[in-house]
Amino acid sequence: MCFKNLPIAFDEQGNAYLKEGLADPYEHKIVDLGEEQEVLKGLLERNGFIRNIDYDPVTRVAGALAFHSVVDLEKRKVLSTNSMATLFRGYEVILKGRDPRDAAYISSRACGVCGGVHATTAALAIEMALGIKPPPLGIVMRNILLAIEYLYDHPLHLFLLAGPDYSEELVRETNPELLDKAANTKAKNKDVHGYDTILDIMKDLNPLKGKLYLEALSMTRVAREAYVLIGGKYPHPQSVVPGGLSVTVNITVLNEVYSRLIKFFDYSQKVTGIWDDVFDFFLESNPEYAKCGIRPATMMDTGVWDRPEHYDASFENCDKWGEARWSTPGVLVDGEVVTTKLTELNAGIEEFVEHSYYEKWDGHRFKEDANGMPLSPNHPWNKETIPKPGKQSWKDRYSWDTAPTWDRMPMEAGAYTRMYLTAKAQKAPASRFLENTGSSMKIHVPKHYLPEKTLEWKIPEHWNAFERNRARAYCIPYSAMVAMENWLLAMDLIKNGETKVSVPYEIPKKGTHIGFGAWGAGRGFLTHHLIVENGVIDNYQIITPSTLNAAPRTPWGEMGPYEEAVLNTPILEKFDNPEDYKGIDILRAIRSFDPCMPCTTHIMAKDTDHMVTREVTTCACGVE
Repeated sequence: MCFKNLPIAFDEQGNAYLKEGLADPYEHKIVDLGEEQEVLKGLLERNGFIRNIDYDPVTRVAGALAFHSVVDLEKRKVLSTNSMATLFRGYEVILKGRDPRDAAYISSRACGVCGGVHATTAALAIEMALGIKPPPLGIVMRNILLAIEYLYDHPLHLFLLAGPDYSEELVRETNPELLDKAANTKAKNKDVHGYDTILDIMKDLNPLKGKLYLEALSMTRVAREAYVLIGGKYPHPQSVVPGGLSVTVNITVLNEVYSRLIKFFDYSQKVTGIWDDVFDFFLESNPEYAKCGIRPATMMDTGVWDRPEHYDASFENCDKWGEARWSTPGVLVDGEVVTTKLTELNAGIEEFVEHSYYEKWDGHRFKEDANGMPLSPNHPWNKETIPKPGKQSWKDRYSWDTAPTWDRMPMEAGAYTRMYLTAKAQKAPASRFLENTGSSMKIHVPKHYLPEKTLEWKIPEHWNAFERNRARAYCIPYSAMVAMENWLLAMDLIKNGETKVSVPYEIPKKGTHIGFGAWGAGRGFLTHHLIVENGVIDNYQIITPSTLNAAPRTPWGEMGPYEEAVLNTPILEKFDNPEDYKGIDILRAIRSFDPCMPCTTHIMAKDTDHMVTREVTTCACGVE
């Protein structure tokens, strides 16, 4: 039994059914946030140490995330938080009424960083809806594309976006007491990265001029070069289509990909060594850092990287082909696996808009899925996107994001989630390079210039900002080894004469066809839910990682992951007066979920005319 809050039960044969005797099975409590806001208003009026702190925008795609906090600078704690998606994109509205084949090209424009994953997720949704099964080489090459896309995204996050938060320049401004200690702390992994002390690493994390910053920028180019060999261009590939890929793949192309992929063998050893050293230093210097961005490991992921011998695109078999992926789909609740089945993952999803700038929709068209699993009226297949702009109110609506939940619980998403689930569940088939132990993932990295080495990411005791970033570092060798395994499969297929990369298909002009694409962005969980009616798209719903992470409050008052992580974060920054407060601990918590675009951060202290506007093109270099 995986559901505790939704009215879904299972009989002895494992068949799902809707619980009986409930007048309104999907009824949910709606909590009035007004009382909480009145209490905060009183505190702000009476106590000069309690301030409103606003970051608008916070670094994220297109700068479209803002964050509001009420902090007590005397007790050094966060009292309240609100996460705000400040931009309406409207791709779900744009796609309605279009030819389904347009979905891969249009939806990829939803993101300028990870457009390739949207294109593939759209293709997967169409394949499920229309019963299209790609050939083995098409599946394998899509896996390689995805792994390469991650190899672009992970260094970008670690060194250009989150990394400067731990640089010498920023630490000097916010926690200068750490620098002398860093200068006298030897790096444990000098043998792989070459740095003698932690301070040496911190200096090369400095934005724009630090060697690690510049090297990461160079490595993102290496990954992009590999991607366009197959995808044609990036960030919006032209070769990803339902049924496979529209590109010729041969030994020459694969060798060009390999010449770039191999560069990540040594780099992955270096990156994991660097971040193990840096994060261990912070956590050992002050154990309170373990509370930065802390929240339960309650997360979900769709799983990625299909096995060509298992994937048939069908909903009927999605539990089987899902569990056969190199990355296991499923849900973690407080660090424990509650399901690894895509059907249960799908059925448990709901979206709520009580605190979002949308109208509530009516109707419950799809009451169950093709296997008879009950579906909520708030499920994406039943959702309609109806924008309702309005005045911002912490009591009412304050975000363009929805509040997605699984089994009525807010869920975190991240690249690390797929590694956590795969290591914990131990469902993934045997691999040449990966070993899942239940408490860790061992990654066997082959020799390049550095000797071969087995890296081991261990499931941490506490899930916080530092462990999110540490796990993200280990996602580099994880992605590289999945790419390598698929590269070897591609070579074998071509040698055996299996060179077909796509299959033909037609869009049926009559009837209703539904499907969902379950894939993953650099930041984790990604789904596209599709309904094709009489040959055109009747409904299209996208849930991205940031939809989950940046979610506003649920109707019953639970915070989204950003909000909860920041609320639990202590203020460890050093400052002499409130006007000097920069908010680095809050920003570290938010950025650990993966900000991805340059922006300007505004910090305003209430009841003063002190406004700090800092250019933070890498999320930290504006700290002077």
